[in-house]
Amino acid sequence: MGLLNAKPSRVKRASILMLGLDSAGKSTLLYKFRYKDAFLTMPTIGFNVDMIEAGKDFTLTFWDVGGQKKMRELWSNFLEDTEGLLYVVDSSDKRRLEESRREFELILKNESIKNIPVVVLANKQDLPGALNAEEITRRLKMKKYCSDRNWYVQPCCAITGEGLAEALQRVATFAKQYCKSKETFTTLKEFNTL
Repeated sequence: MGLLNAKPSRVKRASILMLGLDSAGKSTLLYKFRYKDAFLTMPTIGFNVDMIEAGKDFTLTFWDVGGQKKMRELWSNFLEDTEGLLYVVDSSDKRRLEESRREFELILKNESIKNIPVVVLANKQDLPGALNAEEITRRLKMKKYCSDRNWYVQPCCAITGEGLAEALQRVATFAKQYCKSKETFTTLKEFNTL
């Protein structure tokens, strides 16, 4: 009986897909977002899922998917029903940046995430020789590959937490905007079928 009288939940949810090559720092970032603390992590085999409140009545569900070569082949299985992409780059690993760019480009070409907002985290800014956000923007060809969506490149450090509050705020803002536009589109579509 109690369930029949329960009020519907007003909390909105958005799924955020967190991708990037192995050792980019995805799991460390997720734990820092969630627990405000840095943890020693092992390479993710499979995926981690965690929910983070991003303001009143809005929750983000982060899907942190492993970045090893075999896992990258499965990334497309996680793309449906995503309201945001958080792509993590090791800014200090210039050797693998081209590989990361190619994987990023493949994901963005997938029809399942057309127009999905993207936040790139230029992680490991604390390490010597780390590329800044402008250089990551240029090397990932953000203006070319993300011209059809909201996007942003945030410099950060998963260990110190620098830049993470801004990144979380940007992800939440983009996801809210995307959810709202999706609701409007659905309403218009339903109206047009009447």
